[in-house]
Amino acid sequence: MLPEYAMPMQGLLGGIMIGLAAAVMLLGTGRIAGVSGMVARAAGISGEGAPRLVAAAFVIGLPLGALLIAAVAGPVETRFPSSVLTLLVGGFVVGIGTRMGSGCTSGHGVCGVSRLSPRSLVATATFMLTGVATVTAMNALEVTW
Repeated sequence: MLPEYAMPMQGLLGGIMIGLAAAVMLLGTGRIAGVSGMVARAAGISGEGAPRLVAAAFVIGLPLGALLIAAVAGPVETRFPSSVLTLLVGGFVVGIGTRMGSGCTSGHGVCGVSRLSPRSLVATATFMLTGVATVTAMNALEVTW
């Protein structure tokens, strides 16, 4: 029996929707739907990528889509560290990683892997292995949120 927090049908539906959105973005604009690249373009940090207005619409649509789903299906339980400093440091480290890795999990993991990009395959394997190592270490240290 699955734990109550496991939601396989919702995960499947969400995965299909993410895949469709990535395909529409690639076919419609010829650009990869990587969130870090879109944020950088929308913020004016990067001069490359989708047109700035498209990038801004994409970034604004992320929280609006989450709010829409919450309004329709009810709130989703989330857990975050209680320390704002932990969130800020974590976000900063992720930002550095996305710049060093030329993309984020959405760009590499969804779009790059589906195109069998060697760079994205290596990046995604690195994300996954690092995630497993982090969770293993946190469990061993009995860190809880």
